[in-house]
Amino acid sequence: MLPSSFQAVRALATTRVLEASDLADTLAVLRRDPVANAFVATRVEAVGLDPWRLGGEMWGWYDERGELDALCYAGANLVLVDAGPQAVQAFAERARRQGRRCSSIVGPAEATAALWALLERSWGPAREVRAHQPLLATAVPSAEIAPDPLVRRVRRSEIETLMPACVAMFTEEVGVSPLAGDGGLLYQARVAELISTGRSFARFTEDGQVVFKAEVGAVTEGACQIQGVWVDPAHRGRGLSETGMAAVLDIALREVAPVVSLYVNDYNLRARAAYRRVGFREVGAFMSVLF
Repeated sequence: MLPSSFQAVRALATTRVLEASDLADTLAVLRRDPVANAFVATRVEAVGLDPWRLGGEMWGWYDERGELDALCYAGANLVLVDAGPQAVQAFAERARRQGRRCSSIVGPAEATAALWALLERSWGPAREVRAHQPLLATAVPSAEIAPDPLVRRVRRSEIETLMPACVAMFTEEVGVSPLAGDGGLLYQARVAELISTGRSFARFTEDGQVVFKAEVGAVTEGACQIQGVWVDPAHRGRGLSETGMAAVLDIALREVAPVVSLYVNDYNLRARAAYRRVGFREVGAFMSVLF
C-alpha cells in the first residue's frame, strides 16, 4: 500500500538517463543529504555518470521548471535519491518498462515503500522486505565506549584470513552466499578493494582468527558509511561490537569524513543498543527489498 503522502499522485515532468554533462547538477542533488545519499554519491564522485564505469544508469527526474530534482541509481541495486511522490511515480513507470535487473531496492523508507507498492505486481514477489532500517549517524567519537586498541586496518596479505568472516557476515545478513553465481569473484574483488584503500578493519586473535570486522564502504567529502559489522559467534556477548565500532568510528572521524553513518535492521535490538551506546543517533530510516 502506498504511504499516504504518495497516494493519488500523477507522474509529471520527465525522466531520462543522465550523462556526463549532467554531473554538476547530479552532485548538487546528492549533496542535499550527504548521510542518506552516501552510497550513490561515493560512486558518482569516483567515476562520474558513465553507465559502464558507474555499474548502472543514473536516472534523473526533472520538475515542471525543467530542473533536475531527484535521482534513481539503477544498477545492481535500485536506489532512490531525494525522490518525492511525482518522482517516485515516474521512476516506477520507467523501472516497470525496463524490467527488473537489480538484486535489491534500497533507499529512504517512505519513498522506497511507495516505489515498491507500484512495482510489486510486476517485479514481485520479493524474497524479503525490510520495511524499517534506522539510519544512524554521529560526528563525534564515542564518549561512553573506549575504542578497542586491537582493531586495525586489514593488510593485503590477510585477505584469505578475512574472507571467511566476510562470507559469514554477508550470508547471515542477506540470507544468500556471496559465493553463488560467479564463485565469489566479484565479492572477493570488492573485499580486496576495501583492504587496498584502507577501509577494512578487524581484530585478530593471536593465532590470526578474525573476531570482529567492519568496513567503511561509502566515502564522500561530507560523510562515510560503515558496513559489514560482524563478530565471531563464539565471541559474541563480550562487548566486542561496541569497542570495535568505537575504534572504527574514531579512525573514520579522524581520517575519512566528518560524519559517520550506518543503517541497521529494526529487529536487531542488540545491535541497535550497542550502536546507541557507542554514540550513534537515529537520523532517518531506510527500507530494503531483497530479491
